[in-house]
Amino acid sequence: KVSHRDILMKHLKEIKQIESMIKENLSILKDLQRESNIVSRIIEYKSRNNELGKLPPKIHVTAPTFCPRPVDRIEAKKLIGSIKPLTSTTIENGYTMKKQRGSSRELLDTPVVINTFNTGYTNLKNVSFYSEQEIWASARVSEIKCFNIKGNAINAIKTRSGENPNDIAVTSEGCLLYTDWELRTVNKVVNGQIEEIITLQGWIPSNICVTSSGDLLLEMCNDDESHCKVVRYSGSVEKQTIQNNENGKPLYSGDYKIKYIAENRNLDICVADLAARAVVVVSQAGKLRFRYTGHPSKENPFKTRGITTNSQGQILIADGGSLCIHILDQDGHFLSHIDNRMFDDPNGICVDTLDNLYVTEYNTGDIKVIKYLK
Repeated sequence: KVSHRDILMKHLKEIKQIESMIKENLSILKDLQRESNIVSRIIEYKSRNNELGKLPPKIHVTAPTFCPRPVDRIEAKKLIGSIKPLTSTTIENGYTMKKQRGSSRELLDTPVVINTFNTGYTNLKNVSFYSEQEIWASARVSEIKCFNIKGNAINAIKTRSGENPNDIAVTSEGCLLYTDWELRTVNKVVNGQIEEIITLQGWIPSNICVTSSGDLLLEMCNDDESHCKVVRYSGSVEKQTIQNNENGKPLYSGDYKIKYIAENRNLDICVADLAARAVVVVSQAGKLRFRYTGHPSKENPFKTRGITTNSQGQILIADGGSLCIHILDQDGHFLSHIDNRMFDDPNGICVDTLDNLYVTEYNTGDIKVIKYLK
């Protein structure tokens, strides 16, 4: 009894701590609102939405149950059965975020480009948004640049190997991550210093994303390019491998071609498999949910590139064949596309906190910001 009570009391204490941090953050925001004329304080403010939006694990307590044993009348006084003791388990992601009223947003009939800036790169590949002061981009060079929303370069990092990174991502704390195919590592940049957090043997790291829980999803290919898989890491610890379907068949093509990856609002894992010309979506447990192979209205082959998801649970995919962006709902149904007249050769994509879409143009080195939701 005492141990279970301790578990519940500890859980309550953690919830109260989160509540206290939320109240503290609200107080800071109110101060900023009152002092809105002090621009420096507003610029210095770092959003804690990602940190405070994480829900605690859910404690599930199973009540005692009576388990009778077979008895006869003679043995009735001796054999009366037994009672299982109380048990408790911790269920990760046991809570679900309720959708706020009025949070549903419709697609614009005609999306618009609201900002464009040039990175100075050719062969521009990847983009990852953290804030309007930290937008990271990488190309087929060893340098990864950080821009503000005006397109000013404010920082740059050189990869340790001197090779271009396969992919980049940013943690909820604002730390840059990049995959290094030459050293077979996933690297974290903290205060300008590069730390190796994952080192692979026999596998080459490719694309990466950070989940809502803070885990890393890493897509990788083996040395002879016969197998690919997605591995979930907590820090440097491997937690889950996603490779085959329920029949033992590979979920993903085995070659080294790009497979951008993203987690959806419902915790589905979405992979844009270029060689398979398909988007492969599995559940959090790794079970295949659906494959999307393009829309019949497009005459050119479906060539997947970047993939991202938004607050509506929609999936956005850059198509290098038709030079457009496909928009799906979370169950794989086609909703719309962003027309190819808006950009040249779209590649990596991501969304900001307002769901505006950032699109890298491989040939021009431009990043275009597109408003597509009302």
